[in-house]
Amino acid sequence: MTEPFQFLRPAALLLAPVVVVLWWLWQRHADPLRGWRAQMDPEILGALVDRSSAGRGRAWPFLAAWLFGVLAIAGPSWRPEPSPFAEDATPLVILLKADLSMETPDPEPSRMERAHLKIRDLSEARKGQPLGLIAYASSAHLVLPPTKDTSAVATMAAEISPEIMPEPGDRLDLAIARAARLLENQTGSLLIITDTASAATEALAEAWKKAGSPDIQILAISPPAASVEPLEPMAKSLRAPLVPMSTDDADIADIVRHAARTPVARDAKGNARRKDDGYLLVPVIAVLALLPFRRETRTLSES
Repeated sequence: MTEPFQFLRPAALLLAPVVVVLWWLWQRHADPLRGWRAQMDPEILGALVDRSSAGRGRAWPFLAAWLFGVLAIAGPSWRPEPSPFAEDATPLVILLKADLSMETPDPEPSRMERAHLKIRDLSEARKGQPLGLIAYASSAHLVLPPTKDTSAVATMAAEISPEIMPEPGDRLDLAIARAARLLENQTGSLLIITDTASAATEALAEAWKKAGSPDIQILAISPPAASVEPLEPMAKSLRAPLVPMSTDDADIADIVRHAARTPVARDAKGNARRKDDGYLLVPVIAVLALLPFRRETRTLSES
């Protein structure tokens, strides 16, 4: 998901009106005509003032520089702060549908067996990077939390079938909520492996929002050459890319590439730290501060 823009120190924005007032007072104090204004009529003074003066309007860049300085102090942030530890990879949690429809052979092997094979390929592609597993039907159950032992995830996934689930169903919304609790206080993404879409797209969208709008991908376990169009409404409600299952590893490569993120630095409570991008405004402030100091030239008659 696109990171939202925010200020790290929004209270500093309260300095903006103070800066404007100080600039206005400074302008009044620095007005070279201040003494004359108290002695002469404004019309006469206006007629006598040389309005082509080279210094006219030079104070405005100072005000703009000060206001940009306030923005810099407020700490504008467009992105999370990268983690200094390269091995701190973001976890990917698989939500595996284990309903009766996954036992359909079209043709052999069944959809569930294909899902098992794809999870095995994914565990190989993400070796050493956190991978978790949740199985769902009418209810959602944690199989393994994110672990760097991805082979264990593949082994456990191979044992998942509709027979071990309490009841048949397609409660993907419960699986998303369970994944949100699993990834609490950490950044991660989800991979839904399913053959059909739940009709309750509104419930899915609501569950996704309550979960904090995590990044989601959908791997469509469908018959060869079958259309993935039935899954498109679900993908749209979750704002998730829909990856058709392929006979090679192209689908797994797409999933791994999309799930790859720059590791995020975290504070003592596990919350993601934001990068302070206020320093990006320093060149703008420097240019604005230099504008009033334009070099003056004199003509021969003036010298």
